[in-house]
Amino acid sequence: MNTSFHHRNLPHLLLNARETLMAHFRPILNEAGVTEQQWRVLRTLSEQDSQEPNQIARNCQILSPSLTRMLAGMEQSGLIRRTRSEADQRRQEVSLTAKSRTLIKRMRPKIDEKYQRLEDKIGRGLLERLYRDIDAAMRLVNQEDPRH
Repeated sequence: MNTSFHHRNLPHLLLNARETLMAHFRPILNEAGVTEQQWRVLRTLSEQDSQEPNQIARNCQILSPSLTRMLAGMEQSGLIRRTRSEADQRRQEVSLTAKSRTLIKRMRPKIDEKYQRLEDKIGRGLLERLYRDIDAAMRLVNQEDPRH
């Protein structure tokens, strides 16, 4: 009986790619005292300003219960600020603090250096194609109902 599949295991391949890449960034995160999930939140907020928790959960691929606990800890350590939305007091907005902006500013050269090494190793063209192709694939996959 042939048990092989017709396609490579793409989710597994992407997880392996993530782990391979993160191995280069983890020492920077460890040195800064932030977890990978916290860094995803900080990086997202640094690129997109303030967001509601549900937006952060979606953009950072963090489950809401985990994010709620994590945001409480990040607020307690002074990395984020939670405020009520001016447009709707029932909603909450999360933003960076001066402390987290300073941390990001300190980490940026090291992160940029890792990306430059990656680009030097695989080439600018391949890196740009990866960005473009992954973005395009995600747009197309998101158009389909995942239950089919």
